[in-house]
Amino acid sequence: MASSARLNFNLLALLEKLSQDELSKFKSLMKAFSLQKELEQIFQAEVTIQAFDKMNRHDLSKKAKDELKGKQKLVHNMSLEKGGISPESFRNGIDPQRRYMKNKLQEMWINNFWPGDSDKVHRATKKYEALVPFFDLNTRKGSLAPTVVLHGPAGVGKTTLMKKLMLDWTEGSLGLSFYHAFYISCKELTNMGPCKFLELVSKDYPALQGEVALIFREALEILIVVDGFDEMRVPVTTMISDICGHVCEEKPVPILLSSLLKRKIVPHATLVVTTRPRVLQELTLLLEQPLFINMEGFLEPDKQVFFQKHFGDEDQALQALEAVKRNEALYSMISAPVVCWVICTCLKLQMERGEDLTLTCQITTSLFLQFLCDQFQPAPDDRPSSHLSAPLEALCLLAAQCLWTQVSVFYEEDLKRLGVKESDLHPFLDKGILQNDSDCMDCYSFMHLSVQQLLAAMFYILKREKKEGRDGSEQDIGDVRKLFSREARRKNPDLAQVGLFLFGLLNRKRAQEVETTFGCQTSMEVKQELLQAKPGENIPFLELVELREVFSCLYESQEEELAEEAMVPFEEMSLQLRNNADLMNSSFCLKHCHNLRRISVQVAKGVFPEDDAEDKGSKKDHYLLPFWMELCSTFDSNMSLCDLDISQAFFNSSSVQILCEKLASATCNFQKVVLKSISPADAYQNLCLAFSGYETLKRLSLQGRDQDDIVPSLCEVLRHPKCNLQYFRLESCSATTQQWADLFLALQLSQSLICLDLTDHELLDEGAKLLCVTLKHPKCFLQRLSLENCHLTEASCKEFSSALIINQRLTHLSLAKNELGDEGVKILCEGLHYPECKLQSLVLWHCNITSDGCEHLSKLLRQESNLTHLDLGLNHVGVTGMRFLCEALKERLCNLKCLWLWGCSITSFSCRDLSEALSKNKKLITLDLGQNSVGFDGIKTLSEVLKLQTCHLQTLRLKIDETDPHIKKLLKEIKESNRQLTIESDHCDSRRKRPSSQDFIF
Repeated sequence: MASSARLNFNLLALLEKLSQDELSKFKSLMKAFSLQKELEQIFQAEVTIQAFDKMNRHDLSKKAKDELKGKQKLVHNMSLEKGGISPESFRNGIDPQRRYMKNKLQEMWINNFWPGDSDKVHRATKKYEALVPFFDLNTRKGSLAPTVVLHGPAGVGKTTLMKKLMLDWTEGSLGLSFYHAFYISCKELTNMGPCKFLELVSKDYPALQGEVALIFREALEILIVVDGFDEMRVPVTTMISDICGHVCEEKPVPILLSSLLKRKIVPHATLVVTTRPRVLQELTLLLEQPLFINMEGFLEPDKQVFFQKHFGDEDQALQALEAVKRNEALYSMISAPVVCWVICTCLKLQMERGEDLTLTCQITTSLFLQFLCDQFQPAPDDRPSSHLSAPLEALCLLAAQCLWTQVSVFYEEDLKRLGVKESDLHPFLDKGILQNDSDCMDCYSFMHLSVQQLLAAMFYILKREKKEGRDGSEQDIGDVRKLFSREARRKNPDLAQVGLFLFGLLNRKRAQEVETTFGCQTSMEVKQELLQAKPGENIPFLELVELREVFSCLYESQEEELAEEAMVPFEEMSLQLRNNADLMNSSFCLKHCHNLRRISVQVAKGVFPEDDAEDKGSKKDHYLLPFWMELCSTFDSNMSLCDLDISQAFFNSSSVQILCEKLASATCNFQKVVLKSISPADAYQNLCLAFSGYETLKRLSLQGRDQDDIVPSLCEVLRHPKCNLQYFRLESCSATTQQWADLFLALQLSQSLICLDLTDHELLDEGAKLLCVTLKHPKCFLQRLSLENCHLTEASCKEFSSALIINQRLTHLSLAKNELGDEGVKILCEGLHYPECKLQSLVLWHCNITSDGCEHLSKLLRQESNLTHLDLGLNHVGVTGMRFLCEALKERLCNLKCLWLWGCSITSFSCRDLSEALSKNKKLITLDLGQNSVGFDGIKTLSEVLKLQTCHLQTLRLKIDETDPHIKKLLKEIKESNRQLTIESDHCDSRRKRPSSQDFIF
């Protein structure tokens, strides 16, 4: 073991504080550490401190660190003085390493921007100074040096901020207390061979390797910036395949970097890592307790300042910014300063030409293409620049290759592999479209990811000639179908924008602009590839793509013919209008959906400004309403449309008025309409009246919590002489007794209505009495009636009982979730006993029924009743009630076909009675015992009859413990013996939707 003198702190004094057991543990730990490679003195000290930490003797660890730190600073000052540099001058930034880094960073900083815009971006970095207080060693919490991850999309200024941070450190302007700082650019590491970490960080100043080695040995406060982790070309699995434990150990560069991040080397350094989001998850695997900071780029105030500076005129800047805001995706993109500059440059030119900014800003492809073409605009009398054709082809190949391989920086060997000459790229290097990195002279990158995505999209439409040296150069580039595949997008989200740009380039005018500017030829073959079905499949390719993206892409193209052809296969669709873009895209595409039969529409809150919004909202409303009007025009022009579902929709008065006008004048043949959860509250009334007089409308469903005062409008619809409604559903509305009376009177006039659902109303017994008057009327044609959760009691059962005797058309009645009780069931059974009663299906789900109620039902079923479907779910049937029901099932006159007993407190004790009943019953085909604990013993008892071929049961639902091997074996035996029987495991939450609902109404 090293002596205290070599360790730079009094080890013996610390060891004396250990107990005998602790001392033994310390020796074991040190022995384990000694199996590693020979360590230098400073690292032996760190190992000793680590041993104390593992023993949870943090007090001794802290004392050792304090002593070590003091002596290290003393040694450092002495070593500097020996070299002719005083500690004061070292801290003032005149040591060789800091001086060299300052010169390099100043040059990097000057070359980091495009001409004329550096001042603007310099100012933007100032706001990030608030993000670096954790660099101040005086405010650090805990002993662990921090690892900070600065993540954000391409071009938001991560590298700019890091260079500014380093430059400020060399000048001492940030007041950072780090003695030394190192900047590692990952793009410079790709072509480096194996080396030592010491060589890696001092590669730009090899003469100072000795000084850097001393810095690491003394464990002074160090800042290390790892910039652009996403530019590493090796997977994390490769980076963790080995480890480096010493700065002088030679390893491949990725291993050195992963060892630094995992704190196997220079563990005391503060680390700052920048990356794009796509590798953030992988990076996290290498880090210890990282602190994540999201870099968003330009925020709202920054964008305003940038536009005002660029345009010079405040009114023009405001006009341009408002136009950009209407395209939410574009507004998000200008968070990157370079994109903000590109867009401002285009819009300023358009203003000078007197063009309309509003339309241009809606098509992102137009803006980026205009920027690109403006860089190479020929003189008025010149012909197209044919010399640009080959460079453009080379650049597009490069852009597509790098995007598909997820590479943001490429090198000269990449060009050679693709058969691209550097001279081919000179026109684009000269214009800044492609940039030669000032930090790393043999590497290149595009000015921004969005420009690269546009060029990658061009790759798919350019007519390319086979060139020597490019064989196999496109093997990594996916075809156009793969470009839109979900799997490819999941692995590489950057492909989504390429797909959007591709459709934008399918516009003939834009494709011609490319041909004119670059003297090349384009091909629209890719269009047919997108429209046709995959080989061996009948489904057109675009039907396999998410509808929202299809609409977005078609709108981007602005090609009416393309939209017309693309929409042919679509017969049904679900629109989710989440923002302005969704509304505009849908309005463009829907007018071409001539074969559309079914459509559902959802409108998110905020798409339409609320009626009480300020002037800003009314401006937005004025801008969006024409698109909404165009979308609604589909309803009065599409003769194929028969089903309409508007749910979860937040309107305002203007948008509701337009919708109602279009629906009222519609020439389409709506047969089914669902309106659910719509605001504002009066929208239901207006929409309901819009359907008045629709001869084709058969089904109308109104659901939601804000349907106050809708009943008068419904009465008007039902009284209309052309009303042919057959199915009507009304949920959760408030109505007075008089309004219910008016509605039920209107039902008497309707000779078409056969199905009525009044779920979730405070109808009460008084309202039920009024309804029963209608049921007794000879012109009432109702066949199915649902009154679930209508606050009824046993008092209403007498009215229903008498109505069932008189009404010989009603076949289905649901009184679920009403407190009827056993007495109410008894009264109902009195009416059901009559042979005139034609009721076939009765739902008494959750009606507070016990075994007494089951006894009354048993007596009814043992007679020749018409009842074939009975739902007693969520009632306390129990052993006694089950016995009564089984007695009925044994009887030949019992006509029950379906019996639902979900959650009825039935146990294995009832299975013997049930088994006997099933052996005698020839009519029951469905039995639901879900959420009843019959267990293995109960299933075993039932299996005796279930295995028989003579068992007529076809569907049995059970609560099954699928982890029990005995039950699984038993069920397998039943299935093998009786193949006509299906046994379902009860997984659903029937409190939300009862099992019998699908067999009852709507």
